[in-house]
Amino acid sequence: MKIIDRFIIIFWKQNSWHKHGVLVHTLKVVYHIIWNGHYNMFIALILHDIWKPLIATRDDTKEISYSFTWHEEKSYQLIKNIPFFSDYTKNLVRWHYLIRWIKKSKEKSLDQNNTDKEKLFWKTENERLKKIYETLNADFKNDLAIFLNYDDLGK
Repeated sequence: MKIIDRFIIIFWKQNSWHKHGVLVHTLKVVYHIIWNGHYNMFIALILHDIWKPLIATRDDTKEISYSFTWHEEKSYQLIKNIPFFSDYTKNLVRWHYLIRWIKKSKEKSLDQNNTDKEKLFWKTENERLKKIYETLNADFKNDLAIFLNYDDLGK
């Protein structure tokens, strides 16, 4: 990927779902967590999209659009061994898109435009993600939903 693409992703635009680049998106999300007093999420929100400029792939079928598949896992891998970040912060970064991925994988497993092989893949992925979700405690699940809401407000 070209340097100009990374510049666009950071400072201007990510894709049709995000009006802003990663930097402005992150600052908007931070604004919402501060405004609402969820200070325990602050570091996770700063770090949640940190890997996006490095993992991006350009969708050449659209004017300016990038994809960041599994950026949350890559961001987690970057911070997982840093001892001064709490497990709570690391897990919010890692799972911040889990609720959305569960829904998306279910939709893709039922999508009539997908081949049987693709449907099976997404059905298996949906089951795997639901198992992960079920291992999380109720408070953390609630925080994931709040986090995802703030992420959406930053779009």
